[in-house]
Amino acid sequence: MDLQYAQNWLNDILNEVSIQFQKVPGSAIFLRYVKSSYQNDPVRSAVELFLVLFAIRYLLSPKYSTQKKSYVTLSDEEIDELVDDWMPEPLVAPQTPFEEAENEKRPVIVGPTGPKSKLSNGRTVTNLASYNFYNLVANETLKEKAIQVLRTYGVGPCSPPGFYGTQDVHIKTEADIAAHLGASACIVYAQAFSTISSVIPAFSKRGDIIVADRAVNYAIRRGIQISRSTVRWYEHKDLEDMERVLEKVVREQRKKPLTRRFVVTEGLFENVGDMLDLPKTIELKLKYKFRLILDETWSFGVLGRTGRGITEHQNVDAAEVDMIIGSLSGPLCAGGGFCAGSDEIVEHQRISAAAYTFSAALPAMLATTASEVLSMLQTNPEMITSVRDNIKTMWAQLDPRSDWIRCTSSAENPIMILALKMEVVLGRKLSIADQEQLLQDIVDETLANGVMITRVKSMPRAINATTKDIGWELQPALKVCITSGLSRKEIERAGITIRHAVTKIMTRKR
Repeated sequence: MDLQYAQNWLNDILNEVSIQFQKVPGSAIFLRYVKSSYQNDPVRSAVELFLVLFAIRYLLSPKYSTQKKSYVTLSDEEIDELVDDWMPEPLVAPQTPFEEAENEKRPVIVGPTGPKSKLSNGRTVTNLASYNFYNLVANETLKEKAIQVLRTYGVGPCSPPGFYGTQDVHIKTEADIAAHLGASACIVYAQAFSTISSVIPAFSKRGDIIVADRAVNYAIRRGIQISRSTVRWYEHKDLEDMERVLEKVVREQRKKPLTRRFVVTEGLFENVGDMLDLPKTIELKLKYKFRLILDETWSFGVLGRTGRGITEHQNVDAAEVDMIIGSLSGPLCAGGGFCAGSDEIVEHQRISAAAYTFSAALPAMLATTASEVLSMLQTNPEMITSVRDNIKTMWAQLDPRSDWIRCTSSAENPIMILALKMEVVLGRKLSIADQEQLLQDIVDETLANGVMITRVKSMPRAINATTKDIGWELQPALKVCITSGLSRKEIERAGITIRHAVTKIMTRKR
């Protein structure tokens, strides 16, 4: 009885509510809308009902203040005390006594940096410390062409390429590089260093995965850091370790959302000088479905019969490399950098690469110089041959004849990296600082005998850096840059001078 009574009472209430609702103006239209909407699209009706209930709840919810203070109020005296006690960390670590002494003795070149350079003290020395591999500094044709372009276009475009900074010479240079490499397209940057450090974060973001060689250069490391991607390192040039890391990444990501995955490495390693095994690297990246970002900063213009880089040297189609990054400021004696790849890869960078979007375009004079040098390499391969002959001559004077140093560079690399032999380091128990001091003494002794070389220099450690932050540590080494501007006899004499300086410093009494 009670249940029947409750049902009758509820029906009376609903009928009364219906009668009162029908008296409201527009109620009939609203009811027809609800009935037709429910019949045609019941999901839509449910969503609308949810929105109506949410709006009612929002309007009936209690008010709250957005200005509510959730922090501790300090007095002026307390604030002043905290400010006085605060000591910011320095942006740059103070110079060590070794660095101060090195800066005081640093040679200063007056005039062009040719094979024979004049120093500020009046001496003329053999310059083996600059990247003037083909002696293009003394090329009168390039000088005249640069002056002509300078008078036509001015010093610089003073605008990013995406606004009004792109000129016809930039388009021509991009086409020339792409044709030289055999790539579909190319994009030119204004700075060589920021090219690779902008390309990496343009494609790899937070959550993506980068597998990189431990010995990659500082510009690559900055690009990886900016990208905030997950990084997996493999031992330098250890393809078995590389495959182990790739396989581990694939296994870990099997049940996770799909991410972009990249292999980042160099053609000729800046810090060590040796060469990548590109065919095997491409085989592994295809096997595990990674994209390859190849930095050819020091191999483009050097390797191959016409200077196309490691792809030409190891007979690899450039299309098999997803992104080829190179420099126009080293062997080509111009300025800027480039990235070559497919049309989609290049066009993506025009709106997403920071160094391209927010930097002024490359000066027309440098773009034209790069195109002219590429044309010279294609039509005159003897330029590269003469440099390689001088490299062999220097190798014969240093690596096999010295009991103290070894050359870690590839035989085709005009930048010879000379490090102390491991038996010497271990036998004398030399620390990194000890090696740097010995090598700097060798540089000074060599300069005193009329030959200027330099040392491989890495970025100093960050303040309060831990072992994890440091990662792979560069072994101190000498850097000798070979040029075709010197004759075979001059290279031999320079090599003998370097070898004798090494012997003198390493055999002196401590």
